[in-house]
Amino acid sequence: MAVVPLSQKEIEDRIAGLPGWSADGDRLTRTYRLPSHFAAAALVMHIARIQDELDHHSDCTLGYHSVDLTLTTHSAGGTLTEKDFTLARRVEDIAPGHGAH
Repeated sequence: MAVVPLSQKEIEDRIAGLPGWSADGDRLTRTYRLPSHFAAAALVMHIARIQDELDHHSDCTLGYHSVDLTLTTHSAGGTLTEKDFTLARRVEDIAPGHGAH
């Protein structure tokens, strides 16, 4: 099944439900600030597990006390699709202090 790019309206509607996330062109981005480098590294490991479960991988950069995520769907020409928002919601659910616990 082909992955369909979202319209600008669909992107705006979905991003409204994801505080802290922003659309930067055809990319969805978010930075998480954590209390330590170890906590940031642990979050990266959890994100990697989710990415494997969804078979959708993002650019994930580990900083000293931060994790930067950039999501786009390469198989849809580097545009935003529902896959990106599904991944973002799953990350929000496990991010310390950000998602539902």
